[in-house]
Amino acid sequence: MTTAVDERPDIIDVDDRVREGSTSQIQDMPAYREHWSRGEADPSGYWLAQTKQRVHWRKAPTQGLEGDCWSVCDGPITWFADGELNVTESCLDRQLAKRGDKVAIVWEGDEPGDVRELTYKELHAEVCRCANALRELGLKKGERAIIYMGMVPEAAVAMLACARLGAVHSVVFGGFSAEALRDRVRDCGASVVITQDVGKRGSKNIPLKATTDQALEGEAGVEAVLVYQRDASVEVAMKAGRDHWWHETVSPASAECEAVVCKAEDPLFVLYTSGSTGRPKGLVHTCGGYLTWTAYTHAVTFDLREDDVYACVADIGWITGHSYIVYGPLCNGATSLMFESVPTYPDVDRYWDMVARHKITIFYTAPTAIRVLAAQGPGPVRKHDLSSLRVLGTVGEPIDPVAWRWYYEVVGQERCAVVDTWWQTETGGHCITPIAPATPEKPGSATLPMPGIMPVLVNEHGRPMVGPGEGRLCIAHPWPGMARTVWGDHARYVMTYFTTFPGFYFTGDGCRRDADGYYWITGRVDDVLNVSGHRMGTAEFEAALIAIDELAEAAVVGYPHAVKGQGVHAYVVAQPGVEADDALTAKAHEAVRGSIGAHARIDRLQYVPGLPKTRSGKCMRRILRKIAEGEPDKLGDVSTLADPSVVDAIIEGAKSFG
Repeated sequence: MTTAVDERPDIIDVDDRVREGSTSQIQDMPAYREHWSRGEADPSGYWLAQTKQRVHWRKAPTQGLEGDCWSVCDGPITWFADGELNVTESCLDRQLAKRGDKVAIVWEGDEPGDVRELTYKELHAEVCRCANALRELGLKKGERAIIYMGMVPEAAVAMLACARLGAVHSVVFGGFSAEALRDRVRDCGASVVITQDVGKRGSKNIPLKATTDQALEGEAGVEAVLVYQRDASVEVAMKAGRDHWWHETVSPASAECEAVVCKAEDPLFVLYTSGSTGRPKGLVHTCGGYLTWTAYTHAVTFDLREDDVYACVADIGWITGHSYIVYGPLCNGATSLMFESVPTYPDVDRYWDMVARHKITIFYTAPTAIRVLAAQGPGPVRKHDLSSLRVLGTVGEPIDPVAWRWYYEVVGQERCAVVDTWWQTETGGHCITPIAPATPEKPGSATLPMPGIMPVLVNEHGRPMVGPGEGRLCIAHPWPGMARTVWGDHARYVMTYFTTFPGFYFTGDGCRRDADGYYWITGRVDDVLNVSGHRMGTAEFEAALIAIDELAEAAVVGYPHAVKGQGVHAYVVAQPGVEADDALTAKAHEAVRGSIGAHARIDRLQYVPGLPKTRSGKCMRRILRKIAEGEPDKLGDVSTLADPSVVDAIIEGAKSFG
């Protein structure tokens, strides 16, 4: 017999009964269960109703889902296949009558005083101008444009302008190298690249145009490069006949541009994600299903209201920025904040200062950032009035319970819902997540699936598991927002996601389901350690280590072990001023044993000055694995790291292990 969720001491129920203006239909657990059951019993009917409510269609669809997880082997499944639309009409045109003067995008630049606001009317005009300019540069429906920019409003404008023309955009994170950019240009066959002179991040200039030039050396397929001028004091080379300044090309263009009609299953964008082979996969998201899913999940997960100031501080180079800075919020008529800088510039209270100044109500960030800021203590948070906050979100990796509680108690002042969202580039939007404020929360758990998501845990033999247990996380039924294929390589899409466990979409993640049916993501399956026959998630080790007050961060990887098969190598970062001595090491070992069990042992504990992270805050565990495996000469490209010098220090420290 299980205990009722509202009686469990480890569950936090943030219940805000004042929900005027909410765009979510799910306000409590009975409503959640009803919607989930409807989505399970009649997926086509449920999502046809949702898309007609949330998306502006030129020709409303009558077809829901065609295909299932078995049929992807023969070709992509489809949603709303007979429908026609242009996504920008949902995001812009239909907002003009009621919300023309409402702020669509608030931009917070690198410096705290650098702020811009674009109303829906102004954003619509800018998108039309950009679309007209791109058309003049030769971009046509179905052709591809690479967007290689920093976090400026013009990046969102460029995405929407491509969509306005029915062209396919592929945003490349502004921290990627010239080689990575060249690979993506070639793979999708881009004819246009949109970039800027330099990006700004933590007072540093990121040479985007120079990197673009290097990437395009010898590339004949790119016919035009459109360059936004972020800093007029910086001189950049412009190639005659190919390169065009934004202010000379876009600004004079007409503010009226008829949207190109697209089919629901026409590609909207290609977004590249890492593959196990090292060759990036260009995941294809389509117009109708993707927009339906992002609009729905954005409204429902965050309990969106008309007067919200919503801030997702991710980068548009990642799926989070696509779904929850641009397409989802704008389709819902929300005010969406774009953030150009980093959370510690010019000081560690940057986020909280920003929340206070803009009266942000919904704040969405990564657990990595939360842990970094938690290490500074509550002081920087308490300097600012955060009373406007109502919902806090996390994205990118499982959040450990210690960071969750700091976020909830210090930032949210024990009154804000915390939505720990699990999803992937492949899924298009949230899949397993609390719904604010309907879902009672468990610190560290992604909680329950969204309507339309039917999770299945399978064992190593592919057999579905019933009840509590731990296994591989799969999804049993398609949903509208799922990626349809890999650009130019559907066989790779099938092989990667649908052959490991036939009949299911395999997420690649391990997961535990508890007695209440809550889901706990344990990390990528390749981050699951098999030590002497015991399977343990690296996230379990990391959570135990981070729970120690003296430790700020931890990353755990496996390495070949002559006796155990796999050993455990832990990289830990001590809090400022803490001495990494034998007593702290002993405390770390005891914490792991106490949290996981006597079979859990760290074989190598290495104190490091920092972890190798990208500029978006993602820890690059492949680098740590190679170092632990004794192959520091096979790290691959480290140019995307925020501080590559950290790697040298880690390599030097690892030499002590032989």
